[in-house]
Amino acid sequence: MVPRTTQAGPPAGRLRRLATPLGILATVTAAFAYVGTVDPNEPGHYPVCPLLKITGAFCPGCGGLRSAHAFIHGDLGAAFSANAVATTGYFLFAAVWVIWLVRAWRGQPLRIVLAPVWWWGIGALLLIFTVVRNLPFGSALAP
Repeated sequence: MVPRTTQAGPPAGRLRRLATPLGILATVTAAFAYVGTVDPNEPGHYPVCPLLKITGAFCPGCGGLRSAHAFIHGDLGAAFSANAVATTGYFLFAAVWVIWLVRAWRGQPLRIVLAPVWWWGIGALLLIFTVVRNLPFGSALAP
């Protein structure tokens, strides 16, 4: 007769597996809480984007803090208006985090493998976003 084993493992092992995703969530929550309480729309709280200061051009991250502030306050329209890529990233992070947590609970590693073509596509998308938001017809994408 073969002894039965549980897949979940002992509670201490499960807590150890959950420590990293829960730690990441705590860190992200603290960062969003700070940005939610310290308004980036008021001058003097955060540094100015170096690329914007030197060239006057918006980088892909410009407006990210204003986007996070609006997102925390439940204003998705303002969040998308400030930085559509960042706002999309919040939802993507949440989905990946939930998958990570479930897999950690089950004792399975999180493996996200993207083929190089996907990385090139993401880079191209960010480049197009950056160029378009700096052109007159793409002003709706500017923060």
